[in-house]
Amino acid sequence: MDIGSLLGVIAAVLGYIALGVALRVSGLLSADDARPLNTLLIWVAMPALIFTTVRREAFDPAFVALPLVGWAIALLGLAAAWGLSRALKLEGPTAGAFILAAVFGNTAYVGYPVASALLGDAGLVRAIFSDIFGNTLAVITIGTLVASHYGAGNVKVNALKELVTFPPFIALAAALVLRSAPVPMQVTSWLDALAKLVVPMVMISVGLTLRPKAVSAHLRSAGVAAALKLVVLPLVALAIGSLVLADEASVRIAVLEAGVPTMMFTMIMGLRFKLDIDFIASAILLTMVGAVATIPILQMLVG
Repeated sequence: MDIGSLLGVIAAVLGYIALGVALRVSGLLSADDARPLNTLLIWVAMPALIFTTVRREAFDPAFVALPLVGWAIALLGLAAAWGLSRALKLEGPTAGAFILAAVFGNTAYVGYPVASALLGDAGLVRAIFSDIFGNTLAVITIGTLVASHYGAGNVKVNALKELVTFPPFIALAAALVLRSAPVPMQVTSWLDALAKLVVPMVMISVGLTLRPKAVSAHLRSAGVAAALKLVVLPLVALAIGSLVLADEASVRIAVLEAGVPTMMFTMIMGLRFKLDIDFIASAILLTMVGAVATIPILQMLVG
């Protein structure tokens, strides 16, 4: 993957984010408008993308190793983030926000479009398996435990129910079950059209929700979280992936998924469990900006 292609991918992503910012600044849309966009993404566009991609792309049993790398990164990241939160003397809701922001990345919203741009469907299908069985499963289980431990709220969550009712997971399961079943061309064309909404809508939504004013109060600790998220964890993924993954494409996706910006879902968890949402917003912004540089550099280190 040459630097020109990587910069083209990043430029396209930044263009959509800039459009979201422009729509908010102009007053045509507000940050609150990201909520219905995210609902449409989660319930319609992303399931369509996952279903069509997984049915179309040949399944390789080696894909199973990608979520295992994701889990290894999550567990190592949690240990490192916990230690750093103690070193920074963070407590309660801010410590919980730090751990979530430093470990769990936007493996779907950023990972899917970048993986697709880098490697086409071959990259996207790997990103889907890595995301749903790796990062998403980890954040629903371990992430929920972290949020409930450090948060001020008293919220009970059934992790298994959260997973099996998650629309992208249902779409993945349906695609695997129906891989050999005939699907009318009109249906696949309709789903393909919905799937094309994902990349622009995701990035516009990110642009609508960026909060620059929240950064100044948490610049030091959010910067540490960003360094762990964007540099340390993807380098660990490169080391592990080079040893256990079968091909370069899988290593690229493992490094990409480990080094994407902080997961937008951590903001939802922060609101739900009463964590420090200003810290999470700061980490999202810093990692989003930082990833513009780190993703291309890390991809150049692969292969």
